Amino acid sequence: MTNEQHPFHRTRSISRLRNSGMTLFEVMIVVIIIAAIGTAVGVAVLPQLKKSRIKQTGTDAQSVRAASVLYLAENAGGECPTTEALVSGDYLDKSKSTTDAWGNEFQIECDGDNVAVLSAGPDGQFGSEDDIP
Repeated sequence: MTNEQHPFHRTRSISRLRNSGMTLFEVMIVVIIIAAIGTAVGVAVLPQLKKSRIKQTGTDAQSVRAASVLYLAENAGGECPTTEALVSGDYLDKSKSTTDAWGNEFQIECDGDNVAVLSAGPDGQFGSEDDIP
């Protein structure tokens, strides 16, 4: 009788195969660990995403403000420009964004030579506390 045909050897092989898989409990532990890592990454990344949107909106608003000042300088006594007038008049490059990070159009306010460009912020409503000047 060879070693592989021995009944004891066959039983050991079968029990080894049964123990080589993962139990449901082990799979659940792995899923819980992956969920915890995903949650930690989400908690760390989401506040940074909000900060980066605010920063990008400020940079875009500065570009719109500079284009508005140039528009007013070339059109003395003219009305306060709109973002459409700035783009169509080539005061603002088409690659520059005329909307904030949340997709809302910038609001341009002129008072003489002073120009202010405002974003409604994350809530999309002007006049609330999250507006970005």
